[in-house]
Amino acid sequence: MEQSLKPEADFRLSSILVPLLAIIAGVFMVVLDSTAMNVALSTLVKDFNTDLNTLQWIVTGYMLAQASVIPLSGWLSDRFGAKTVFLTAVIVFTIGSILCATPSRAEWLIAFRVLQGLGGGCVLPVGMAYVYKLAPKSKVGVVMGIMGIPVLFAPAIGPVLSGWLVEYHSWRWIFLINIPIGIICLLIGSRKLPQSERSQVPGMDKLGIILGPLAFASLSYGVSQGADSWTSDKTLIGLSLGAVALIAFVIAEFRSETPLLELRILRSVDFSTGIVVQWIAQFGLYGALFLLPQFLQQARGFGAFDTGLTLLPQAIASGLMMPIAGILFDKIGVRWLVVCGLSLVSGALYQYSHVDLTTQSRDLILPLIMCGAGMGMMVMPMNTHLLNKAPSHLVNRVTSLTNSMQQVINSLAVSTLVTILTSRAAARGAEMQEAAAAAGKSAAEASPEALKLATQTVLAKGFDDTFHIMIFVALGGAMLGLLLRRGRRGGEDGSKSKVQPEMMHS
Repeated sequence: MEQSLKPEADFRLSSILVPLLAIIAGVFMVVLDSTAMNVALSTLVKDFNTDLNTLQWIVTGYMLAQASVIPLSGWLSDRFGAKTVFLTAVIVFTIGSILCATPSRAEWLIAFRVLQGLGGGCVLPVGMAYVYKLAPKSKVGVVMGIMGIPVLFAPAIGPVLSGWLVEYHSWRWIFLINIPIGIICLLIGSRKLPQSERSQVPGMDKLGIILGPLAFASLSYGVSQGADSWTSDKTLIGLSLGAVALIAFVIAEFRSETPLLELRILRSVDFSTGIVVQWIAQFGLYGALFLLPQFLQQARGFGAFDTGLTLLPQAIASGLMMPIAGILFDKIGVRWLVVCGLSLVSGALYQYSHVDLTTQSRDLILPLIMCGAGMGMMVMPMNTHLLNKAPSHLVNRVTSLTNSMQQVINSLAVSTLVTILTSRAAARGAEMQEAAAAAGKSAAEASPEALKLATQTVLAKGFDDTFHIMIFVALGGAMLGLLLRRGRRGGEDGSKSKVQPEMMHS
């Protein structure tokens, strides 16, 4: 029995909780698997008797598969219906999870992870557009806030859960736990997800279908390789191929009568401003999300499981703040949520910039809560704001556009932060060597314990410097957030008049 979307006058939040549960379950397992495998790599090196460079493709292959399919998700939803695409993607992801739990060779696990990524790449953008359409305009903030809980909670709980499974059971359980979640999602979704309207797509953008996935996958790969070296062959080839493909893709999309991604929406000043703010905010968030776990593991020597437990206050705070931020978004709009959220993140980064080798888990509780609350306050409201600024018939295409670029920004943030951290640690190491030389001491005279302590101290100071830099990035995002305007929904906003309906092919 299919449900249909109810008009705003008859809407009750309780009426969509069950279909919302199906979408949340699907999004949760996909986002969870994006981070869970990082913990298991060292164990897989032993189990498969191979090297880390080979096994790194378990993570990279998953990421590239997602990056390649995300640009297609909007067109697929318009062509076949969001419900069909979402449930098909969940089926592909669940089958991929079953297969990932079976191999005895690394090559097969890499291949099955690619299959997982192909399914998972459609789940988040299609699910986000689906949830946006489920709610009337007056309730869209709180509904999107509820949907955003797994988006932030899953990456935080991933290391804890996977670390526990790897340490006390088997890495295969990282994939096996997806099976019941996928089945629940399919059972509820097939019965309770309302049928969404299909758009009349007059044709297929064949050139865009080739160039779009190639551009975003190549760029994601190139910037991810930049974490090792920005001048390596892999990095340069990925960035060059991605840049050429992206330029060709943009030209093809503006010329096409049936574009894969409707880039004409970028002519809207409000939408383009929101996109830029989102990129900078996301980059700033990664200063906290990515760097602190690395500090705990590399400088402080925490295990993956202990690191995950330490970060739990952040996940709890973000989960609690999400629905509150949704309610506030419906009342006051996005501007002050972004400004306050990034200000909280900046405050957390300032406290992180004072960590050292004596820092304990309890010392990080307050900044973790601040960071989690800041993320929960702005992440989903920012996404909802962008959807509000787009014409209603372009929601599927907008989620494809924003998620495609977010994949690239995430990789760019990690690679840039690794580069900054490496550079600052090297500079701090040189300073320490100069100070030791001035005091008449040499490394050859130092004991192994002293050398280890010196290495950890240099690394900790490198983290401090990197956290300091990210403070200004987050503050810059907060200042740009002041440019955001609440306005009206894109379909009603006069600023969208430049985006002609006949160009949208909906």
